[in-house]
Amino acid sequence: MDAQTNLTILFGVIVVGFLILDLGFFNKKSHKIKFKPALYQSIFWVAISLVFGLLILFFLSKEVAVEFFSAYVTEKMLSVDNLFVIMLIFSFFNLEEKYHHKALFWGILGAIVFRGIFIGVGAYVIHQFFWVLYIFGAVLLYTGIKLLRDKKEEHIDFKDNKIIKFAHKILPFTANHHNGKFFLRENGKFHFTSLFMIVLLVETTDIIFAVDSIPAVFAISQNLFVVFTSNIFAILGLRALFFLIENILHKFHHLQKGLAFILIFIGLKMFAPIFGIHMHSLVSFGIIMFALVSSIILSLIFPKKI
Repeated sequence: MDAQTNLTILFGVIVVGFLILDLGFFNKKSHKIKFKPALYQSIFWVAISLVFGLLILFFLSKEVAVEFFSAYVTEKMLSVDNLFVIMLIFSFFNLEEKYHHKALFWGILGAIVFRGIFIGVGAYVIHQFFWVLYIFGAVLLYTGIKLLRDKKEEHIDFKDNKIIKFAHKILPFTANHHNGKFFLRENGKFHFTSLFMIVLLVETTDIIFAVDSIPAVFAISQNLFVVFTSNIFAILGLRALFFLIENILHKFHHLQKGLAFILIFIGLKMFAPIFGIHMHSLVSFGIIMFALVSSIILSLIFPKKI
């Protein structure tokens, strides 16, 4: 077997192994995730991603490793906006903190499946019709410009949410407390709970965000191995990141501008070859990191006015 096949097997073992340990051992019972465990878990997933990137560097090439890190950082930044919406979902349903992990776990597990499908379809389409990349570039430019102009919503009303309305039309829901369960038997019939609805909304939120994140990663690299591993590693660290920054996320208000800059930059980079301009992946990675670090520093220097 070649190096990439071995790394793919290692990746699969890491993902499956730690998902089993997470739900089956560390978080078997519903409980509130405190700051320190969240910090350790977040550091762990970043470290695992870093080590995996270094293995790519040693066994594949510097070019592939830089593409992996660029895609990983971009996906990580896009995840912050995803977290913001998830927080609003939890708040709207008044979900107790001890159930946050369970909702995130199953929501992200489903996200991994859907991301795998989207990435597989995207890779096939690009292979058949390379010009689709220019459409991806246009999508990123549009999204980036929209992010620059739009203000982040502090409150979202889910009362008129189409997903909620559609789910209530086709599925029986109970008004009783979920008690950590996705469905209950009442009067001999199965009824879905509000916890199931929350996971459903988390899933659909990720699908919506994937419309931006998948093209962004494909714009960085068309290597299916890089696209999939960077995407999944970023998603796996999402749960720990949620518990780590849920109380301070609002302080990093300039992250949206940094993300907008990155999306516009990647979108423009997609069209650069048409004009004979080719940018080295290391330079691209440097620009992405500069945008990330700058947006964090600016958020701390110029805090949001209350």
